[in-house]
Amino acid sequence: MPDDIVDRDLLVASVREAGAIARKYFGGQYRSWHKSRGNPVTDADIEIDAFLNETLLKARPDYGWLSEETADNPARLMAQRIFVVDPIDGTYGFLRGRSHFTIVAAVVEENRPVAAAIFNPITEEMFTAALGQGAQLNGVAIKVSAKADFLHSRLLTGRDFIDDPGWPTPWPPLTVESRASIAYRMGLVANGEFDAMISLSDKSDWDLAAGDLIVREAGGRVTSQTGETLRYNQTRPVQQSVIAAGPALHERLIEQLREYPVQET
Repeated sequence: MPDDIVDRDLLVASVREAGAIARKYFGGQYRSWHKSRGNPVTDADIEIDAFLNETLLKARPDYGWLSEETADNPARLMAQRIFVVDPIDGTYGFLRGRSHFTIVAAVVEENRPVAAAIFNPITEEMFTAALGQGAQLNGVAIKVSAKADFLHSRLLTGRDFIDDPGWPTPWPPLTVESRASIAYRMGLVANGEFDAMISLSDKSDWDLAAGDLIVREAGGRVTSQTGETLRYNQTRPVQQSVIAAGPALHERLIEQLREYPVQET
């Protein structure tokens, strides 16, 4: 069995088990604090991070590690494969008792994701992918939307971003929503529930790596706002923007953003 499939199955089992930890805290009493401005963390983040670190590295001791809640170790840059983890993506949603957060894990090799799992432990949606094996939601194959134009499309982005009066060509009527977890947004694009997601603010590798693979394995495209492939496990694990959509709509989005590269608020 290819390593990517074996690693995907390891990620799936691990994030599913971590989901029980999240449910234990969700809607209950726990500590929360801010690591920095606009960057909350909770007891659940810390416990899930510790669980995934122990579980995944015990299974793959030669892999590197990159997680939002673990101090960065430059040794990851020398590893052939690396786990990229977000214990709770969408912590604000978790804090507000909304089921818009996920537990996210990917394996990255040569700066690109090769195995991925995104789990919403409240809705029990499990998005998965292994390189060259397609993408699944709860074990069923998924595909991105075939939408090719903006009219009546469903976008995951900021309403203010779409309504900004600076656009030379205004957007046509469309539906705009958001989710606290950017990985969840990418999963919903992969499943075709939404046609695209756009974020032009900095995102960390742990926000995007798993969703990147899942969208691409579902037939979509994931790039920066200028159309560049995202590369992970760099010295600074940050991406400046992300656009995810089906191929035809992705091309239109890149053109629209080139016309007026407004920054999302």
